[in-house]
Amino acid sequence: MKVYIVEYNTHAGRWIYEGYQRAWDKLGHTTIIPSTNPSIAAEGVKKRALDGEECGWGCLYPTKQQEFEEDYIIMSVDGIIAKEHIKAIENSYKTFVFVQPNMFPEPWGPHANFISAAPDPMIDVFNQLDNVHLWTFANANPEYYYKWKKIHTVPLAFDNIGYLPEKNKKYTQYDISFIGGWVNNGFNEKRKIMMDIFSEFMRSGLKCGFFVGKNLSHQEECDVLANSKLTLNIHDAYQRLLGYDTNERTFKSLGLNGGLVSDTVEQLTQLFPEVKTSLEPAELVQITKEYLMLSEKELSDIKEQNKQNILDNHCYTHRVEQLLKLENE
Repeated sequence: MKVYIVEYNTHAGRWIYEGYQRAWDKLGHTTIIPSTNPSIAAEGVKKRALDGEECGWGCLYPTKQQEFEEDYIIMSVDGIIAKEHIKAIENSYKTFVFVQPNMFPEPWGPHANFISAAPDPMIDVFNQLDNVHLWTFANANPEYYYKWKKIHTVPLAFDNIGYLPEKNKKYTQYDISFIGGWVNNGFNEKRKIMMDIFSEFMRSGLKCGFFVGKNLSHQEECDVLANSKLTLNIHDAYQRLLGYDTNERTFKSLGLNGGLVSDTVEQLTQLFPEVKTSLEPAELVQITKEYLMLSEKELSDIKEQNKQNILDNHCYTHRVEQLLKLENE
């Protein structure tokens, strides 16, 4: 079946939706996405623009009569769907719309990064169509999504198809590694959190491979995370306080390395209760040192068990299967 899927070119959204593209293809579907980003084609994601046209968001949807005669799926985002796309959605086998909250707690609530851009008439359309299924990465608190019909929580996942690490002795020197950016969500709260944690680790005597805003290649990122002894995860202030969601790094770190130390976030501890967490930088260092004091076999066994859990339950193919089983109530 054809799957018309949104494309992101930057930030974590790129890796998330590439993971979904690969998963749909792996499961025997045919993904159709815009042809405006050749770098994604170079990474091996299939790109099939409609009739070879160069196009933007409109290319996410069937446009010709013959395309309406076959079953197809749409996977898109609430704020980019316009009224001219309604016919395509109505005729789809299933449409999966990723939605943002209608309200969010202070101080983040007024900022556009946290609120759905979909106008009320479009929300009404989504709510009325039985073939439209609404979902989000987060634990969907109904208070935040009060305008939407039932919201399904489908967490992030590991792209085991696109992340293929290689052994590299250069990175085995790192006791713990972190790769990411400062990620200013409009409030610039995460930088201080990161600096407090990094500073504690740098004073600890541990060999830290922390790469922030270094533009490592996709393969370098895979290799650093996979070959270091442990990996570190850090979340934003709203995630810590609300327990709302976890980030892609959670799944990537566990999938590539298996050894993860993280700050405490409710959704992460729900999904992975075996991961040791703390909100105190000194305690995160202590947890890391305790892991490193284990015998090589003991640490390896923990990591392999965690990696297997990801492969068995938390890859994007599992998320596609989860989406396909969604039912509206």
